[in-house]
Amino acid sequence: MIKIAVTGACGRMGGLIIENVLKSKEMKLVSAIDVSNIGKDIGDVMRAGALNLPVEDANNIDKVLDKSKPDVLIDFTIAEPAVRNVLAAANKKVNLVVGTTGFTQDQRLKMETAIKSNGICAVISPNFSIGVNVFYGLLSEAAARLGDYDIEIIEAHHNQKKDSPSGTALKAAETISNKLGGRDFVYGRHGISPRKKEIGIHAVRGGDIVGDHTVLFAGDGERIEIKHQAHSRQAFAKGAVRAAEWVCQAKPGIYEMKDVLGIK
Repeated sequence: MIKIAVTGACGRMGGLIIENVLKSKEMKLVSAIDVSNIGKDIGDVMRAGALNLPVEDANNIDKVLDKSKPDVLIDFTIAEPAVRNVLAAANKKVNLVVGTTGFTQDQRLKMETAIKSNGICAVISPNFSIGVNVFYGLLSEAAARLGDYDIEIIEAHHNQKKDSPSGTALKAAETISNKLGGRDFVYGRHGISPRKKEIGIHAVRGGDIVGDHTVLFAGDGERIEIKHQAHSRQAFAKGAVRAAEWVCQAKPGIYEMKDVLGIK
């Protein structure tokens, strides 16, 4: 039985992840961690019926991990607290699944150093859906054949998303850029801005949009659009739980969702 701790447990993603963990015959939820609803039963918070598991304070994560002894910590929060959660878990030899985005290079380096020095296994990905990871492969293939086309990325998310552009959009841009030997990124445009051989990245925030990503390859007389639309956060939650099972079988190291799915 794989013991799971979830940070951001009272959020939308945290709740969905917990639902998926509870449905799994291979997993047991041992800790629900957040900064709100401390002491309340997480089942009551989710309106799913009492689970006899109180919400633990994220500010005391070291003590929480010592008490619950999870095999895997799943983190879908925001960048700064996520770094603290990752460092705490790594130091406790707890494997990680991290779907939080918006990290700075310094934050990413701190997490990677802690993971490697403690010899644990972590899956860190901006998007855990199966479709998005196939989407990346399609972008790489298209870039190999359409490198002389103008390339623009448009992403749209709900009005509560903190970081911009999305981690998925940045990963898409990096995938294309790597295939083409390197391209500059331009984030939105205004005023006089003649187009060069860059990749344009544009962010839309509104309503309850779960996540849309469109990559436009525009040439003379034609264009190709490759699009992924998330209809529900369930696509991300299901993938994260799948990664949590996989991470317990893998060798120590830092992986992406494509490794979980066996996509080369």
